[in-house]
Amino acid sequence: MVGYAYNGCVKEVMSVYRRLRRDGVYCNENAMATVIRSCGVLVDKMLGYQVLGSVIKSGLDTTVSVANSLISMFGNCDSIEEASCVFDDMKERDTISWNSIITASVHNGHCEKSLEYFSQMRYTHAKTDYITISALLPVCGSAQNLRWGRGLHGMVVKSGLESNVCVCNSLLSMYSQAGKSEDAEFVFHKMRERDLISWNSMMASHVDNGNYPRALELLIEMLQTRKATNYVTFTTALSACYNLETLKIVHAFVILLGLHHNLIIGNALVTMYGKFGSMAAAQRVCKIMPDRDEVTWNALIGGHADNKEPNAAIEAFNLLREEGVPVNYITIVNLLSAFLSPDDLLDHGMPIHAHIVVAGFELETFVQSSLITMYAQCGDLNTSNYIFDVLANKNSSTWNAILSANAHYGPGEEALKLIIKMRNDGIHLDQFSFSVAHAIIGNLTLLDEGQQLHSLIIKHGFESNDYVLNATMDMYGKCGEIDDVFRILPQPRSRSQRSWNILISALARHGFFQQAREAFHEMLDLGLRPDHVTFVSLLSACSHGGLVDEGLAYFSSMSTKFGVPTGIEHCVCIIDLLGRAGKLTEAENFINKMPVPPTDLVWRSLLAACKIHGNLELARKAADRLFELDSSDDSAYVLYSNVCASTRRWRDVENVRKQMESHNIKKKPACSWVKLKNQVTTFGMGDQYHPQNAEIYAKLEELKKIIREAGYMPDTSYSLQDTDEEQKEHNLWNHSERIALAFGLINSSEGSPLRIFKNLRVCGDCHSVFKMVSQIIGRKIILRDAYRFHHFSSGKCSCSDYW
Repeated sequence: MVGYAYNGCVKEVMSVYRRLRRDGVYCNENAMATVIRSCGVLVDKMLGYQVLGSVIKSGLDTTVSVANSLISMFGNCDSIEEASCVFDDMKERDTISWNSIITASVHNGHCEKSLEYFSQMRYTHAKTDYITISALLPVCGSAQNLRWGRGLHGMVVKSGLESNVCVCNSLLSMYSQAGKSEDAEFVFHKMRERDLISWNSMMASHVDNGNYPRALELLIEMLQTRKATNYVTFTTALSACYNLETLKIVHAFVILLGLHHNLIIGNALVTMYGKFGSMAAAQRVCKIMPDRDEVTWNALIGGHADNKEPNAAIEAFNLLREEGVPVNYITIVNLLSAFLSPDDLLDHGMPIHAHIVVAGFELETFVQSSLITMYAQCGDLNTSNYIFDVLANKNSSTWNAILSANAHYGPGEEALKLIIKMRNDGIHLDQFSFSVAHAIIGNLTLLDEGQQLHSLIIKHGFESNDYVLNATMDMYGKCGEIDDVFRILPQPRSRSQRSWNILISALARHGFFQQAREAFHEMLDLGLRPDHVTFVSLLSACSHGGLVDEGLAYFSSMSTKFGVPTGIEHCVCIIDLLGRAGKLTEAENFINKMPVPPTDLVWRSLLAACKIHGNLELARKAADRLFELDSSDDSAYVLYSNVCASTRRWRDVENVRKQMESHNIKKKPACSWVKLKNQVTTFGMGDQYHPQNAEIYAKLEELKKIIREAGYMPDTSYSLQDTDEEQKEHNLWNHSERIALAFGLINSSEGSPLRIFKNLRVCGDCHSVFKMVSQIIGRKIILRDAYRFHHFSSGKCSCSDYW
């Protein structure tokens, strides 16, 4: 029996035991311990109880080796209470006893209890060995237990266990779990001997921490030194690929080593090709796979959905059904996410909804939530609300789905009403609910409501939740309260990557460009890896701060140093960076060499730069591209018209106006608003309808007089009408932000900060007026336009006149 057990043949152990019992042969202590351990390996608790009866009858239950085996057996069978009872009743214990109860506690998720047992073990001076430490290290990967892990690491060094591969692998796993890849790398390089698990664990550590280039360097080192590899090695390596080029290289090695027929690797390849938008390659991989399971098809359908290919997603779904692969709720959720337009809804979404009902998936919570989202993103929010209303059993998932649907595809105010309804109906508000609510409030710039929600978050104990904390920071940043962002910002070493991203974004949005760069480098110094969001915020800061060389250097390092794939948002930032700096030829050349196809955002950014620098010829090119992409885009016409006006091409301005009329396109009117005493007051261009109209325009005349005396000269180039200079100046003083400024000064207390919001970009002359007013009347004025926040104080602006 011992021989069978040693070689893992536990069924044979039980067979021999039954034969011995049948023949009436007495089993000694070692034999019974072996049988009990085998029951644990088989996870057969009932069989274990039967054996236990014989053990008690023979009087062997009090022996140390049998008791140790009982602890292990009960631990494997998820009966930690019974294991603890056996341990507590032992009159004598050895190292194996302590290791057994510690391992059982860890296996059953009683991490704190396992550490308590370890403390007791040390107190009794029982000898610890590599099994003790290997069992405890996985428990120490959490932030609260990492100090225990470091202590165990010290014991490893002191007891000479650094040469034990199993122990070192457990150390690697612990540090990786704790997000300490530098410590894991230190252990890895100190190891005298490394096995396949060591290499795979180190690669996985770098992948988990976003250091994809280093993970791939380890793969190359393994291949160059002819180390053994397996499917885990290449599954990890595939997840480390940070662009299509690295993916193709790893794929080539997979084929070279004959691993391309492995199902898990095939699934990873389909997933990764979908991630990088190469669905043709994903389909080829899928086609040649000798075996395909539901994971394969879910990955393929999900890839088509992520790449906005609804017809291809439906085709893959039909092939899945033809092959007889079972459809699960993940398949349905992935498929529903592929439908984005009213046509998709009519052609595919509604038929799939019918299939969901017939197949019995309509009661699945995630499917219900996905249906709500699908109808909303296809433009039918009414049906989303209806599906939610008729649900018999609403839960936090479906509530969050309808909340998110209304937040993204409906009026933000209605979404806020849902939050109130959730509270009134006694629905548990979770981290997602609070995060979405803060996102809505931030987009609507409702500071008072944001502060009230923040109080509610504190009351419910979510203030330290990373998701909620980050959403709160983001809300304050969008509402113009940069000081409040810093007030709740965690200490540097406690910040998540998302926290750093929000900080950099808030600093960039508020015009603190150098501080945004400093935050980025501080983040790097702490060992955190930037992602694509980090670089969007950083490049935006460089663009709006005029930091051309720095921005180009960051863009270059993004993919080469940090392994972040180039996205369209990064390209738009670079075009904006070059365009604002007057480098329009370089911007055009960059567009021609972009690694991703240019979108309307690209051409709109170039057109805006042409307006700043009066380049009519390039503006015409950019406008033509925009008209090709979407002939109903009002911003394209307005931007091009403004370029023509700034270069005094009035006939071209008239032609653009006629084109807009022929397409029934209307210019988005400018408006500004102020919130005072819990009431929002909105003003349009030359607004004459407010009850305080006379006071407002009297205040404007007063402001005009005092800033003229201080040296103000109007810049009429910002008045884009074909009129005389006097009329142009009159038009400038009718801009909505100046009317809002006058109203705010009249109705707010002296010396208090004044917050004004505008839906379009503030003009250069209004910017100069706000600076002078802030100095002369001694008020801080915060203006948020369509691009950023401007903090005016003592005659200066946070943007340093570059926006």
